[in-house]
Amino acid sequence: MRSRLLILGLSALLVAAAGFVGCGKSETQILRLATTTSTADSGLLDAIVPAFEKKFGARVDIVAVGTGQAIELGKAGDADVILVHSRSREDAFVAEGHGTARYDVMYNDYIIVGPAADPAGVAGMSTAAEALVAIAAGEATFASRGDDSGTHSKEKSLWQATGVDPEAGFAWYKSLGQGMGDTLRFADETGAYTLTDRGTYLAQRGSLPNLEVMVGGASIAENADPALFNPYGVIPVNPDKGGINADLAQKFADWLTSLEIQQQIETFGSEAFGQALFFPDSEAWRNR
Repeated sequence: MRSRLLILGLSALLVAAAGFVGCGKSETQILRLATTTSTADSGLLDAIVPAFEKKFGARVDIVAVGTGQAIELGKAGDADVILVHSRSREDAFVAEGHGTARYDVMYNDYIIVGPAADPAGVAGMSTAAEALVAIAAGEATFASRGDDSGTHSKEKSLWQATGVDPEAGFAWYKSLGQGMGDTLRFADETGAYTLTDRGTYLAQRGSLPNLEVMVGGASIAENADPALFNPYGVIPVNPDKGGINADLAQKFADWLTSLEIQQQIETFGSEAFGQALFFPDSEAWRNR
């Protein structure tokens, strides 16, 4: 009898312990972050997100897609927070009630890269518009992401400024429906020009032996075209959608725009690439 009571007692302790562990696991909050491929492909999120997870006892589930897709995930309530780079669409997202507020995070710039042979003769041109006109005139291959991303939206606006409609059936214009990394690899392998954010290009430059910067210079300081400016914003999704971890989303936005993380953004990439891949631009950073 005594033996049986001991066994029952041990069983009760084990059940209690299992319940405690299970309770601990349930305490791990999950943040669903929908963001652009550039923040993932550049390695920035890998560098900073673990610190957020540790500080808040959370797990960040990252979906890296084009800005358009990230915004749609937010609209559907399938993300708690979005980190994207298409200012007009971000403002519309908030104005339409899908997000609570938009916060400046950082910026980098766009550049046009292409083959060293430069068949369109665009190297060193000061604006993207004149380079695109030359590419179209020379019918040089141009690779477009074609994926409704922030970069794709920027590319379309640049083409619009030239008066050229590259989607009018031209064989030299390749719409890929791919992320930035895949588009860069396609351009490298086929001798095409493409528009890219500088951060992703620098992060992947070692595997892109045939691509060189054509427009935008060697650093953002040398980029003379204001149309190539590329700001990023973070937006917590409106909790009225239901199932949104609003508290953790706001904590992420506050954390990302804090001086501590802005300082990490300022130096990210400097050692590996000789220059930062992004430049901090939060309100806290500007007012420091």
